[in-house]
Amino acid sequence: MTTTPEAAASRTGAAARSRRVAELRPGYQAELAGGTDRFFAPRRTDCPWCGSTRLRVRLRTTDLLQHKPGRFVLDECADCGHVFQNPQLNGTGLEFYYRDFYDGLGEQRLGGTFGTRTGVYRNRARSVLPFSGAPGSWLDVGTGHGHFCETAREVFPDTTFDGLDLSEGVDLAERHGRVTRGFRGPFPELAPQLAGRYDVVSMFHYLEHSTDPRRELVAAGEVLRPGGLLLIEVPDPECRYARLLGRWWLPWLQPQHLNLAPVANLRRRLADLGFTVLLEQHAEPHDPVDLLAACWLLLDAVAPREDAPWLATRPPGRLRRALRTTLLVAAAPLLLLSALADRLLAPFAARTGLGNAYRLLARRDSPS
Repeated sequence: MTTTPEAAASRTGAAARSRRVAELRPGYQAELAGGTDRFFAPRRTDCPWCGSTRLRVRLRTTDLLQHKPGRFVLDECADCGHVFQNPQLNGTGLEFYYRDFYDGLGEQRLGGTFGTRTGVYRNRARSVLPFSGAPGSWLDVGTGHGHFCETAREVFPDTTFDGLDLSEGVDLAERHGRVTRGFRGPFPELAPQLAGRYDVVSMFHYLEHSTDPRRELVAAGEVLRPGGLLLIEVPDPECRYARLLGRWWLPWLQPQHLNLAPVANLRRRLADLGFTVLLEQHAEPHDPVDLLAACWLLLDAVAPREDAPWLATRPPGRLRRALRTTLLVAAAPLLLLSALADRLLAPFAARTGLGNAYRLLARRDSPS
């Protein structure tokens, strides 16, 4: 039987991943030997957005993507509606749960996903056109591997695009020419050296990852020139899918998402910091994958696990791998139907409250 190059490459990649998992397993198991409590800060009794003490549990869940050990709680403020992880991961916890998600073992999978979303990136860039036809400089915060900047350059060919991120992806983005300059580190700490340098700052699905969104917004105001534009896109915790699908709603994304602000909260905070909101969008940033993602997460949860270094079980044998493949293949019609339903409902998402994200464009006002 003839082996295709694609099949051979797939087997080679799988073998390399298995070797890497085996190498990482002792370190992960040593970290987990004492449990996961050390990964969390003390539970807070007030809302980090408005200070209210009227909190209620919105969601209890686990890590549904990597299946790393731990349980996570999202609380909701009864006064302002802010949703936040409580207790929140501390620095050690953030390092542990982010590791091998966007980089390492997870880099190839997520890098391929982000690299194919050119239509989404183009849509984001074009939202600026009515307000700034030719910005001179643009900083994309949370740029990852710089795929947005690469696509946005098609819309704004004369704009200089820089990127900022905590991961090594931003270094790769600069080497590959997707960004002119790549800055690595926390945005609030890097902001003073970038003060007044940019006409546009973008934050696409970045704020929800921050331990302190207000500091990020202050940093954005610092690096923008007077009259500069801040473009933000985040998950919408008021989305009806969030309640209908519960823990299977992908944008909850625990444990990475720490703060999810309703649009009214973010608008008020921007105004308090000297910004004027010019544009609010709900239909355009909606990503029609809610039902498909929920079905996939559920199937992935009940199927035998793929091997991972943080799992205490032995590597899956041939039978477990076959059972997983069989279950996922048998579920293909369900996945196809859910994807079709997502597409059919997409045109009505914003009007029916099913939009899973919102986008704000705000101008930094000149000091009076």
